[in-house]
Amino acid sequence: MNAIATFMDLDTRILIVDDDPGIRTLMSSFLEKHGFRADTAADPIEMRERLAAYRYDLIVLDVMMPREDGLSALRGLQREEGPPVIMLSAVGTDVDRIVGLEMGAEDYLAKPCNPRELLARIRTVLRRVRAEPQAAGKARDAVKEPGYRFAGWRMDVEAHALYNPADRPVILSDGEYRLLRAFVEHPRRVLTRDQLLDYARGSDSELYDRAIDVQISRLRRKLGNEGGTELIRTVRNEGYMFAPVVER
Repeated sequence: MNAIATFMDLDTRILIVDDDPGIRTLMSSFLEKHGFRADTAADPIEMRERLAAYRYDLIVLDVMMPREDGLSALRGLQREEGPPVIMLSAVGTDVDRIVGLEMGAEDYLAKPCNPRELLARIRTVLRRVRAEPQAAGKARDAVKEPGYRFAGWRMDVEAHALYNPADRPVILSDGEYRLLRAFVEHPRRVLTRDQLLDYARGSDSELYDRAIDVQISRLRRKLGNEGGTELIRTVRNEGYMFAPVVER
């Protein structure tokens, strides 16, 4: 484990929410061996009690629980702007994964999962979440503002940041950012899903064919409707088009 990861882990508190005591013990012990602080909760009710007492950097949340399911708990966390969430599910179908991502989960793993994979996913999410405010700060301090402008929005490519018409930063996941950049670099053109994958895919991109629609749905919510105009339009049987004029 490198020095950066070690520093991040020691200051990081993770909450594992799962009704299976064996899984809770296994995951919390493994994360603690790798320098994290790890607490557990048996269900969303206990999760909320923990959240009232401590600040958590990330939650690992099971989908199938007896008293309240994980998707319902995730919805509540999103309303309260809670910490980032990685979902776990023994079902693991594409539909479950897409629903979880669309509701705001940062990542999704099928159970049983390798603890090392979970550790890697946790670190990836934390690096991304913690890098976003730094990128926004650098953009505000920069004299030069490279990037794109559209419908009052500003996209700073150098700082990897997006600002709304009120000049407030809007947090995007890595996949959402790449997708938006693909749109602003090819405005007012119909782009198929395959083209969007080619333009937006990176070496570690979270984008894949079935998730394109999910990412676009999440991106649309963050962009909103400026002046009643939808910035990303669906072109039936063809793909999507970025409607506004884009300026560099």
